[in-house]
Amino acid sequence: MARPSLRSALTGTRVRERRTALRLKQAELARMAGISAAYLNLIEHNRRRVSEPLLEALAAALGVEPETLSEGAEGALFEGLREAAAAAEPPEIRPVAADEAPELERIEEFVGRFPGWARVLAARQARVAALERVVEGYSERMAQDPFLLDSLHEVLSAVTSLRSTAAILVETEDIEPEWQARFLQTIAEESLRLSASAEGLVQYLDEMEAAETGLSSPLEQLESWLSGRGWHIAEFERPDPPAPEALIAHAPELASSAARELARVYLAQARADAKALPLKPFVLTLAETGPEPGRLAARLGAPIAPVFRRLATLPAGLPGVPPIGLVVCDGSGTLVLRRPVPGFALPRSSAACPLWPLYEALSRPMQPIRTVVDMAGRLPQRFLTYAFAAPRGAAPTFEGPVLMEAMMLILPAPARTEAAERAVGASCRVCPRAACPGRREPSLLSER
Repeated sequence: MARPSLRSALTGTRVRERRTALRLKQAELARMAGISAAYLNLIEHNRRRVSEPLLEALAAALGVEPETLSEGAEGALFEGLREAAAAAEPPEIRPVAADEAPELERIEEFVGRFPGWARVLAARQARVAALERVVEGYSERMAQDPFLLDSLHEVLSAVTSLRSTAAILVETEDIEPEWQARFLQTIAEESLRLSASAEGLVQYLDEMEAAETGLSSPLEQLESWLSGRGWHIAEFERPDPPAPEALIAHAPELASSAARELARVYLAQARADAKALPLKPFVLTLAETGPEPGRLAARLGAPIAPVFRRLATLPAGLPGVPPIGLVVCDGSGTLVLRRPVPGFALPRSSAACPLWPLYEALSRPMQPIRTVVDMAGRLPQRFLTYAFAAPRGAAPTFEGPVLMEAMMLILPAPARTEAAERAVGASCRVCPRAACPGRREPSLLSER
């Protein structure tokens, strides 16, 4: 769920305490955060509220998490201990007896009596959660990454060829010199192929580990570039927006020609959306209706698809606007765009959860679908999704096939309602829900 855009009045006090502990002057911290010393002085005396971007800048300058300044160290510590208790022993693995369950109502007492142990436990839980995310990501990639699968197949093929050829030489006593030379030549060639394949595989795995770039596909290169820009193309909000080619020319993340072509198509669509739905009127209408795409489309007299795209690519830090994710797939179900949102895991391949409303929309074109989903994980989270499918591109004709495209907006779920929640996951390979009607293959998590 999104953090509020405005922080409590104690934030300034915590900023001042942390700055004093680090022996920083107000002018130094203000320069690091990109604000004036006078404005920082008002913040530290709790006379100004702190926006989310500024809070993150202050936290980075002070070397702490934003939650430590907004909620206080104890608030973040309590949350870490609650996560540790929730993840201790899931009931599906081993039922927890009543006298063994963590006493959540005594967290404050535990922190007060053993603050050092409390910090160690919370830090260990944060570390475990981070490592689990890495393992899940690597497990999914090992199972789904086409480049990795092709590389492993190449290695196994070379090993098999070497083994069979060597077996023939060892087990056959009388081999003519001509055939013996051919077999030796085959061993030499397969050895070189195995060496090259193994070297490429090791290099690829090293790149995956280095800062987790691993941009193996043009789509990943495009999404990495968009993520670095906050998914908002500010240049297109100007009266004279530049051509897409001008932005692509200065994007080192778009390393391949295929990625640059994807970017050109994406930017052309984003430029058209910005022209059809200018930012200022869109934001003003959004403040009145809230992020409900149907009401927004009706008020603005616009199709649903561009409203979806504009909602998911708004500039960061707009008051009252939560993080909004967007997933787009074509008629085959392949994900062609993944704009992530915290807590809603998106697979790096196209093998997403078949229970997503995104895929239901493909079978019900032109019919909007609103669904609350419960995303599986160690700490399940609820999201409100809006899905819609329509023909892609130009109007369909009698001569050609109808190409469909579906999209799904992902927002934090409101307070619990009477509406039924749909249990979903990221993909079968990393989903812990054993009794799922849409399961295609066993989960690595359930096997563990």
